[in-house]
Amino acid sequence: MSSNRPMISELAHALHADDRWRTMLDGRAPVIFLDYDGVLTPIVDDPAAATLDDQVRAVVEDAAAQLTVAVISGRDLDDVRSLVDIAGIAYAGSHGFDMLLPDGSRERKGEEYLDDLDEVERQARDRLDGPDGVTVERKRYAIAVHTRRVRDEPTRRRTARVVRELAEAHRRLRVTGGKDIEEFRPDIDWDKGRALRHLMDVLGLDTDRHPPVYVGDDLTDEDAFAVVADVGVGVVVEGEDDRRTAATLRLDDPAETGDLLRLLVDHATKDTS
Repeated sequence: MSSNRPMISELAHALHADDRWRTMLDGRAPVIFLDYDGVLTPIVDDPAAATLDDQVRAVVEDAAAQLTVAVISGRDLDDVRSLVDIAGIAYAGSHGFDMLLPDGSRERKGEEYLDDLDEVERQARDRLDGPDGVTVERKRYAIAVHTRRVRDEPTRRRTARVVRELAEAHRRLRVTGGKDIEEFRPDIDWDKGRALRHLMDVLGLDTDRHPPVYVGDDLTDEDAFAVVADVGVGVVVEGEDDRRTAATLRLDDPAETGDLLRLLVDHATKDTS
């Protein structure tokens, strides 16, 4: 990542940037893209426990009733769709490899890599799944190796070594990292940033009239932050670790995401009235 980019801690707070929002909107309606884990819900040890609070869902529904809203997540599409449970918005699961559009149509990429993923899943479970806190999760287009519950450094080092060895043996896949996670994905040019661009295109939204706002928290969100940097705003939700980022504003924690959505709706309503 570019050393010229600011640290997350150096960014202005998104809830105290009225002038920035007023200038960016200026009579335009933003398109809001939201990650799920770490943005709509806090990061938890067990991904299955990251359920969406009813009050947050109501805020997202209200925003979607007035603006275009989409969810882009590393989770499987069906998983994140059932967790958010809001009809009429676009969903991109598996970092954009699997997309559901508001009209109900579905687009998938990477089907030809499913056999490769099956083999890595089998080998990863044989070598890593166990009582030491490492969890291997199968997604349709990714194999995730979770280490959030690992407490000892030797297990982390062994896990990293096994991931490297599997990556060397399966060159049709690539490994990407995040918060206490390594993921094997199809080695094709596709990520959350490209998924965002594609959704803008298929939804018929141009950035001149509909500046994109992307809210994310993890390293996998940096591709999307880079895409919106010149045409919209990237908002990063600060976590445990500081890092350089392509985002331009920050939130302190996921509890503030609802406040940001209210702010955007309020500005857009005022500016377009």
